[in-house]
Amino acid sequence: MHMSDGLIDAPTAVLFGAVAVIGLSFAVVFARRDLDDRTAPMAGLVAAFVFATQMLNFPVLPGVSGHLLGGALAAILAGPWVGALCVSIVLVLQALLFADGGITALGANITNMALIGTAAGYLVAVALRPLARRSRAGLTGVAFAAAFVNTVVASLGFVLEYAIGGQGAVSLGGVAAAMVGVHCLIGLGEGVLTALTVAAVASARPDLVHLLRKGSEVAA
Repeated sequence: MHMSDGLIDAPTAVLFGAVAVIGLSFAVVFARRDLDDRTAPMAGLVAAFVFATQMLNFPVLPGVSGHLLGGALAAILAGPWVGALCVSIVLVLQALLFADGGITALGANITNMALIGTAAGYLVAVALRPLARRSRAGLTGVAFAAAFVNTVVASLGFVLEYAIGGQGAVSLGGVAAAMVGVHCLIGLGEGVLTALTVAAVASARPDLVHLLRKGSEVAA
């Protein structure tokens, strides 16, 4: 999922860099209403957890591995705006410190994983929120579904950017088939990890799960 330098041309990189800046600007403004003395530590823990889990890969196919994207997890626990900021911070640190994702492609990676993926996952979670509030099993199932959709939709963002300014030798059809197919499998792993994590937090502190709070709205 992490796009490397040179995979898209310069105009496309600039375009999605601008999209990322605009999206994160909105996130900074609206995240303030979700942060207080009680929820701010949760946001920090979510960012640290996503960072740690993104460093751990799990096998998907021979020669192919995946890792947690974390957008749906962050949105369910901390809200969509804070979640987008958490994932963005992780992506910036990975690009600068570990060369995981290119610097010129950072805007595209943030757009895919922190903005598009997080928004898609949260919208699914909100649509299914009555089920999540009904029982612990319902919450677990909603978290799984949101994480799966988050992963697949984020991969479609990658395909869109490649369609606009892809520099690789692989055809658009080949890229789309490979990305969506592999990320459907990765989404299963993402769903399981997200469901287990959300269930664990809800067992200990359900009041800290943003999705379960009364008055939480679709904000992404």
